Amino acid sequence: MKLTRLLLVFSLGVVSGLVMGCETPVAGRHGPAAIAAGEAVWIRDGEPIEFEKEKWFPQDGVETLLDNEVYLVGRYRGVPFYVEKIDVRPYDRLYTYFGEHQYRYFEKRKQP
Repeated sequence: MKLTRLLLVFSLGVVSGLVMGCETPVAGRHGPAAIAAGEAVWIRDGEPIEFEKEKWFPQDGVETLLDNEVYLVGRYRGVPFYVEKIDVRPYDRLYTYFGEHQYRYFEKRKQP
């Protein structure tokens, strides 16, 4: 009886561990639930991110990057922004989460 109960508890633990291990937590994603519904209005309006005393403007494109290819460098107006892990200062682009494996890129505006 004790062995049967022990096997049942062990089996339930293994099954629940497998189920929980396969679940992707939404809170752990780069884009919180509010961003998943769409980009922040200020990004859609073309407003820049201010980072390291420079303005970085959103561009009309997105790049496909895996989550492990970007590095969190800050937050601006509640939105996390990233650089590519292979990029070094001075950075070429900043990125915000757009969708699964999609990041909108931001660039510094060239001075005439």
